[in-house]
Formats: sequence, structure tokens, C-alpha cells
Amino acid sequence: MSTPFGDTEFISPTQIQLDLAILSRPGGRAHNEDACGHWNSDNHLCCVVADGAGGHGGGDIASKLAVRRILERCASQPIAGPSGVHEVLRDANRQVIDGRTAGGASERMHTTAVALFIDLDAQQALWGHVGDSRLYVFRRGALRCRTRDHSVVQSLVDAGMLPAEQARHHAQRSELLCALGSEEQDLHIGVSADPWVIAPGDVFLLCTDGLWEYVDDGELERSLRASSDPRQWLAELEALVLHNAAHKPNHDNFSALTVWAGEAR
Repeated sequence: MSTPFGDTEFISPTQIQLDLAILSRPGGRAHNEDACGHWNSDNHLCCVVADGAGGHGGGDIASKLAVRRILERCASQPIAGPSGVHEVLRDANRQVIDGRTAGGASERMHTTAVALFIDLDAQQALWGHVGDSRLYVFRRGALRCRTRDHSVVQSLVDAGMLPAEQARHHAQRSELLCALGSEEQDLHIGVSADPWVIAPGDVFLLCTDGLWEYVDDGELERSLRASSDPRQWLAELEALVLHNAAHKPNHDNFSALTVWAGEAR
């Protein structure tokens, strides 16, 4: 489910062409506990990025379990509406919990997840997330919206206790309020309230905190506008992470999956 680079192109029945690419790197760590994947039919596309944790290899197991489960659900039945997004993430949460083995590497595993669901016939997108892996939406090179992290720092920003510009460097920036693998009563699921109507030129980016922590919104926009295709953009983002994280040799794994919408050629 995880790959260093991957890409694909396909044309929807409505003649919107989607171009997809994937980047996943270990960063300064010995192992990559991120996982990425996508599935598509003639009518639907599902993309998932997850960032596992838990120690001793458990994070790697959790992230792959979550990605696999979400893609399997999409392949068996298209995700319909915000309630469908909510349910598929709840199901992935149960899958991570059920996959734990007492006394083994997976005993305390958990993972963030962010998922994008595109209906090619309707030319609409929905998304959902748990934790601090993010989805960004760009139109004409400008950031239009992004998910809000389920994290201690985001809660401080929301409460007016921390300026948003200080969140990226706060000492508690990696502390999550929840992730997949949480008890049901503690699980927070963020879901897009309304479908996003896709226009040619729209760009979606799913990524882990190992990327967005080192590439701010302005750098995302500038590098996007300077790139001619998704593969070039991910190469630019990789270079930015490696440059901006050079002071931190053990910086986190970083992964991204991007979907570009354009007119069919």
C-alpha cells in the first residue's frame, strides 16, 4: 500500500481527467510507518494516506490495516454522503483495534488517516480524517480549504489560546486528541459537510504531518503554481521538506498523495 513514487491517469465518463501521484519517504527514521493507497473504478476514486504509531513496528501495521480497510470498503460499495464517510472511518477504527495482539508489536498501535472520495459521474468530492494527517484543496493555485487537526495544538488555536502562526512550532504539536485505534467514545472524525464540486484545475493534496510541518501554506501554493504536473510538484515538496528539516536529522517519515483535475485531452 505504500510506495516511494506512483502515478496514474484516467478519464471519467464526464471527460474530466484526473492525474494522481504518490510520494512516501522514511525521512530521518529507520522505518517508514506511513502508508498510502488508492482504488478506482470507472465511476469512483478513493485515496488514503495514513501515519502509524505505536512502537516496535506497530505503526506500520496500523497504517497499512487502515488504508487497506478503507479501500476495500470503497471497492465493495461506493461511499455515499458525509454519513458514509463517517461510517467507513469508524469501521477502519474497529479494524485497527481488532488487529491488536496482546504482548506483540501491535498491542498499542494506532494511526492517523485522511481519505478522499471522488464521484466521477457527479464530479464531486468528499473527504474525512482522524488525527493530524491533512487534506488540502487548491483552486487556480490558491488554497481554498483544509482539514482541521485533531490535536492538542489545534484545540488551543480553536480556543483562542494560541495564535495560529505559532502552532507549527509548538512543543506539543505532535500530541493527538485521537487516532484510529481509539475507544469509540474518544474517536473524533472530521468529515466534509458538503460535496466539493470539482472544476478543471482543482488540486487535492493528502499528506502526513511529516510533510506539512516543514512546508507552510505559502510554500505549498508557490510550489504548486511553479509545477506543471503532480510528479513535479511532489518532487518540489520532497526537496522543500529535506531542506527545511535539514536541522533535524531524525525528522519524521513524510508522505503525500495528490490528485489533479483537468480537461480531458
